[in-house]
Amino acid sequence: MQLKDRVAIVTGAGQGIGASVAQAYAREGAKVAVIDMNGEAAEKVAAAIVGAGGTAIGIACDVADRAQVEAAAAKVNAAWGRIDILVNNAGITRTAMLNKMSIEQWNQVIGVHLTGAFNCLQAVVGGMIERQYGRIIYVTSAAGVLGTIGQINYSAAKAGILGMTKSTAKELARYNITANAIAPGAATPMTEVIRTDDRFKEKYLDRIPLGRWAEPEEIAPVFIFFASDASAYVTGQILAADGGMTIH
Repeated sequence: MQLKDRVAIVTGAGQGIGASVAQAYAREGAKVAVIDMNGEAAEKVAAAIVGAGGTAIGIACDVADRAQVEAAAAKVNAAWGRIDILVNNAGITRTAMLNKMSIEQWNQVIGVHLTGAFNCLQAVVGGMIERQYGRIIYVTSAAGVLGTIGQINYSAAKAGILGMTKSTAKELARYNITANAIAPGAATPMTEVIRTDDRFKEKYLDRIPLGRWAEPEEIAPVFIFFASDASAYVTGQILAADGGMTIH
């Protein structure tokens, strides 16, 4: 087991890629805190992990709310004594063309993706520094690299994650803490419209050299790599698990 006895927090883990990552970590021996704004969904994923013989707890948490994040981290520390791995996966979309986007739509997306990631980072990093060990994994997107239409808030947030990843890696390397980011292909409920709407799906599929959509289960192994000792000498990197869509 690559993550035996490690303690992991996975945000946005009530569904999609986050749920698959949480389950994959548990299969690799980690104790997993399944965190999601939807507490019922988080508890359902945690129950499935426990039912399969793993160790997990579900926690309702809005990562954009600093107090909720600190309370969630305290629960994990109380349960298992430490936090070794943080996966900043929580995300939302609020779609609108830029000239029609409200400031509320802008702030909501930036709040979850960027401020939320920062809240979680600060909630766990003190203990990681003290123990001289940690794995920070951010989730970005092709939208943050290539831009997109109708989601300037989402693209800006995901581009910001790239800078956060590199800054986190540079600041924390001295403490044996790595930070990397994954840009997964369209495998989440947030991308359902792109994958199913006839107006979009063929156009987007044409941009993917592998010619098919990703499944959450085939993205999860990349998260295992960045959480495990196999990536001990890898930090500050962005890995696109996107079927080749962002080939430069």
